[in-house]
Parts: sequence; C-alpha cells; structure tokens
Amino acid sequence: MTTQAEKAQTLARLHAAPEILRVVNVWDAVSARTVAALPETRAIATAGHSIAATFGYPDGGIPLEISLDMIGRIVQAVGDLPVTADLDDGYADPGETVRRAIGVGVVGANVEDRLRPLDEAVSRVEAIVAAGAAEGVPFVLNARTDAFVRAGDRPFEESLADAIERGRAYLSAGADLVFVPGILDAEVTRRLVEGIGERKVSVIGLPGALSAGEYEALGVARVSYGPMPQRVALTALQDVAADLYASGAIPASTRNLN
Repeated sequence: MTTQAEKAQTLARLHAAPEILRVVNVWDAVSARTVAALPETRAIATAGHSIAATFGYPDGGIPLEISLDMIGRIVQAVGDLPVTADLDDGYADPGETVRRAIGVGVVGANVEDRLRPLDEAVSRVEAIVAAGAAEGVPFVLNARTDAFVRAGDRPFEESLADAIERGRAYLSAGADLVFVPGILDAEVTRRLVEGIGERKVSVIGLPGALSAGEYEALGVARVSYGPMPQRVALTALQDVAADLYASGAIPASTRNLN
C-alpha cells in the first residue's frame, strides 16, 4: 500500500517532469474509477464545479462537509493514485480545510485567491503549507490566481502583471505551482512561464485554448479540464436520451464501466 506521503511525492515529481501532467477532472466515485482505469492516468483531480453541480449547488457554493465526503469516496475509488482536490477558496480557514482534506486521503489541492489583497492571499497559502507539514504530508499546493477570470474591465497588461506577482509570491510562500485559469494563447503563456517559472505554471484546457502538447512546449507543468469532462458526459447523456425518445436504441458500442 502506497503511503499518503509517497503519493504526495509522486504528485510533486509528476509536476516537475519535462512531460506535462494531464489530469482529467472527476466528480464522483464512478467517474474516478472510469478515468483511473486508463493506463495513461498518473493522478486524479477532482472538479469542484462538477461536484457542486452533482449535489445541486452553484460553483463555489457547496458546503465543505459534502465536498469532502465525495472527495474521500473518490480517493477510496482510485487506490494508489494520488488525488489532488479542488477546494474552492479554502473556505473560512484554509489550513483547517486542508488538514481535513488530508484526513480523507488528499495529497494536493487547488485553492483560489479570488483576488483577495495579496498579503491576505499569501497568508492563506502559508497556512495551507503549514497544515501539510503538521500532518506529515508534503502537500502539493496548486495555488490558483483569479487575475484573469475575475479581472473585470481592468487592462489586460495589469492582469498579467498581477498574475505574475501573485504567482511569485505564492511560490515563495511554499506553493508548488501556480494555476492561472483562462484561455491562454501562446504569447501570454510564454510570458507567464517566463515570469513565474519553468514547470511552475498550471493551466486549464478549454475550447479555444492551446493543446496539451503546445502548453508542454512552452514549459507548462500541468493541464486540467475543470468542469469540461462532466459537461461532455452530460452532453452524451442528453443526446442519447433524445435519441431514445425518438425510438432509438442503446448503441452496441456501449461499455460496462460501472
């Protein structure tokens, strides 16, 4: 049995490797087992948006207890694979949130800054890192900055400079890498990697974004997909339901994955 500390070390090595880490986000035990069954899967990432939607909550609105219960079920479903969780903004006490997440088997997390004042955001990163150390787990923090997604109407160059400043500060506070969500083109990605560090930037794969291979060539450490895998699955569900209502039949290619 792989220990939790060993899983955390594995996750850290995957981020540091020359090959970009691709994590397909899951939202419950069966989606986790389905992704974990693929030989290409090296780690599992939960999608906070998707878990919230599963229980009827808006993104960012799910109670911590419900989220952690599902995350724990996902950890149990995937065995020795390291699990990194979406913990929204860390809730009221990010250190305690991470301590509880470690308690259900998590070894890494995304935590959003929601553009809090920089000193406050850095203090929250420090609390997360300290919680991992106190629990004896080298917790892998993918510190998220919302410099782009919450930018509003401020000039782009200000948002880019803010993302770099925050990213550097979070790394100095003990974060392992910096998650900068948004549709990032090659030039913006290059500038982020140049400003934050090689293999220190994490991105999200969205329609219209670069491919994983293109991000890898630019020095990005990790690409995840947020709510998109669940949306693809729900699109397929709605499409097959519409086909069945129209006198269709279940496709013969359907696999028994549960």
